[in-house]
Amino acid sequence: MIDVGGKQVLITGAARGIGYAFARVFVDAGARVMIADRDLERAKISAAELGDSCFATYLDVSDQDSIQSAVEKTVNVLGHIDVLINNAAIFTAAPIVEIDRSDYEKCFSINVAGTLFMMQAVAQRMIERGSGGKIINMASQAGRRGEALVGVYCASKAAVISLTQSAGLNLIEHGINVNAIAPGVVDGEHWDGVDALFAKYENKPLGQKKKEVGESVPFGRMGTAEDLTGMALFLASSASDYVVAQTYNVDGGNWMS
Repeated sequence: MIDVGGKQVLITGAARGIGYAFARVFVDAGARVMIADRDLERAKISAAELGDSCFATYLDVSDQDSIQSAVEKTVNVLGHIDVLINNAAIFTAAPIVEIDRSDYEKCFSINVAGTLFMMQAVAQRMIERGSGGKIINMASQAGRRGEALVGVYCASKAAVISLTQSAGLNLIEHGINVNAIAPGVVDGEHWDGVDALFAKYENKPLGQKKKEVGESVPFGRMGTAEDLTGMALFLASSASDYVVAQTYNVDGGNWMS
């Protein structure tokens, strides 16, 4: 049975978009949620929209002190952490011969190191408490394959899948299930930036790439943040207790693995 009532949930990068959709569905299901985001003002607004069971804190996953501070505040406010959703990430694109080292380092600092050290900080708290927990990482269909203009982002999400496997095998001995969700193309405000990068490198008019990728999805459309929430609820619940180190594609049939 999928039941997350009473769970204490920390979601990174949840001030808007997919993270906010997760926050909303968990609150609606009876959980208490901490929205952790670099945009603290927006996080506060989002938390207020979701009511008295939702809170906000500042978090920059590329900064270790910020990670420790956000986890400590979450424990102080919620009492403990049952579920961590590592949602914070950035997208980047460029031909291989134009990749900038600083852009690469920023992407890996947030997408990979951010995921790793958030897992570490929360897992330490879960182990100390001794009641297990659930960690859900956000991968991507881009982590399943290379894409011509998306080398750095693809590599970062492949690393998330690998980290999910390693952490899952390591932490299950403590009753901590680590799994991941691999979305396909998900509509939202972030796609304005994605579309602009493809327009630049593929010489397409703005909006053309978004139209093309939406039409290419076997389901018939781009995904929405809400399309991902059912999997998140499942992985956070006791219904997934025997699921360890897996990455689930939720992509309208875009990729099969």
